[in-house]
Amino acid sequence: MFDTRSASDVSVVDSIVDSAHAENREAARRLAWIGELVARRCSDDEHAHWACDAWDAAVAEVSAALGLTSGRASNEMLMATALRHRLPRVAELFLAGSLSYRVCEAITDRTYLIRDRETLMLVDTAIAQDAQTWGALSTLKLQRAIDFWVNRYDPGAVRQVRSRSRDRDVIVTVDPGAGTAEIIGRLSATDGELVKRTLTRIAYSVCDDDPRTMAQRRSDAMGAMAAGADRLACLCDNPDCPAADQDGRAASVVVHVLADADVLESVPDPDMHGEGPEPGPVEWVLRDDEPAAVPESASPRGATGVMTGNRGIVPAPLLAELIKAGATVRPLRRPKDQPEPQYRPSTALDEWVRMRDMTCRFPNCDVPAELCDVDHTIAWPFGPTHPSNLACKCRKHHLLKTFWAGWSDRQNPDGTIVWTSPTGRTYTTRPGSHLLMPTWNTTTATLPPPTGQPPTAIGTMMPTRRTTRAAQRAQRITAERKLNDARVAERTRPPPF
Repeated sequence: MFDTRSASDVSVVDSIVDSAHAENREAARRLAWIGELVARRCSDDEHAHWACDAWDAAVAEVSAALGLTSGRASNEMLMATALRHRLPRVAELFLAGSLSYRVCEAITDRTYLIRDRETLMLVDTAIAQDAQTWGALSTLKLQRAIDFWVNRYDPGAVRQVRSRSRDRDVIVTVDPGAGTAEIIGRLSATDGELVKRTLTRIAYSVCDDDPRTMAQRRSDAMGAMAAGADRLACLCDNPDCPAADQDGRAASVVVHVLADADVLESVPDPDMHGEGPEPGPVEWVLRDDEPAAVPESASPRGATGVMTGNRGIVPAPLLAELIKAGATVRPLRRPKDQPEPQYRPSTALDEWVRMRDMTCRFPNCDVPAELCDVDHTIAWPFGPTHPSNLACKCRKHHLLKTFWAGWSDRQNPDGTIVWTSPTGRTYTTRPGSHLLMPTWNTTTATLPPPTGQPPTAIGTMMPTRRTTRAAQRAQRITAERKLNDARVAERTRPPPF
């Protein structure tokens, strides 16, 4: 770190601007190299119908190298390809540091529907000249500035905002630290009213002594409704309460939660419901002659659970409430040191490996373990069916390792996997439990070297896709332009006499 305190205000602001320009140039260089990798890896369409095609293989390399998810790596590749082949003048300004990543990302997105090469050259030239005068623009103004030139040369390529009906979706985001989730959605008006009335009716299914507020009951009613229940289990603890039976949330859908054994000693927290305690004055007094005592309840290492797939932490009081409501608790049995004699792991071994890994073990992949294949790191029968030779891999990365030359993995007894890419770079991934439950010892027996040489080719075939990736993109562009053409025809129709 360098000293910035002696600089004048003018120098500070100038340095901020210079750093931003340098950051733009470095981002442009990164995308230029990504574009080169795409050109080398994806120029041959020999494997275009493979379920894990050349684009997926290149995505894996970019994702591992930059520490990005597969989706983000693919977006970087699309942007790099557009700047390389479709928008060379915009790319020049980007390399010079005159345009930011944000602006170039918007340009590549808003010109995506232009198919005619000559039209694209006109738009590229016009935007490159105009963009240097834009200054600071909000996202909406930036889109309008780009759409001005797209509309001038190719009105059918202006990316229209989808109708609110076609834009409906429900997004569930888990807060990994709070033990809660946020649901944001857009429904049709009739479905929205149906959900509203159903939640309200379920919220009123408990007795008056239930400690939850109406808002909290509506929140819990969402989970009950998802479980197929039409009522809530009352939390009043009155033995004669008619609504005290379970509401099905704890047993209808399996959600695996990995927890330490001492979570069974936890009790529900009454402060999770209701309005909460009245705030009062708090005074902290720290004496110089003795350290401050930390209350046991404030300990950061209390008993908690972790949902598989790195979906978030479940606080001990919530676990206790789920157990009280009927959630099944089973001990996770440690596998034996001896390998199992068959190819397919037993149910107990399969579960142990999934709990250990929690997600796909490819770098930066977050596919939950329950949606992954349990793969032999050293192929069976050369490698045994043993936890030191088994790991979770999503179907895409399982196919990548099996069929694409250059990718290999080496597994250690503690579950750590060292991946080697086609260029010889290595990436180390550790089981999800290692990060979230570091006190759990997942080290299993050290295996002897494999007997014989694993084959370089196997008899199975790569699954294929019905439509190639390029054809799918062309179909999406055609469909969106068709909608736009109808808008343009309506807009340019002469007025009635």
